[in-house]
Amino acid sequence: MEEEKPRLSRLTAIITQLQSKRIVTASNLAERHNVSVRTIYRDIRTLEKSRIPIITEEGKGYSIMEGYHLPPVLFTEDEANALITVEQQAIKNKDQS
Repeated sequence: MEEEKPRLSRLTAIITQLQSKRIVTASNLAERHNVSVRTIYRDIRTLEKSRIPIITEEGKGYSIMEGYHLPPVLFTEDEANALITVEQQAIKNKDQS
């Protein structure tokens, strides 16, 4: 059985898959990335919160808004993970100063 991908790699792969197909089901995404359907639901919510224009078609699956393309990523995976960690720490530790 294939190992689960790191989350950032999986999120990027999901975006790429949504860009290349009309409609993709959560089950298909879960099987492809070796995770649960529930994990895919969380990933889709994360992408939506990141302002990725995902369209949910009830009972059918997910697609991405026509014409949307993810700009090329110029960070290594370690650099991107470091940025995400810093962002999460800033959110947790924000104060009024």
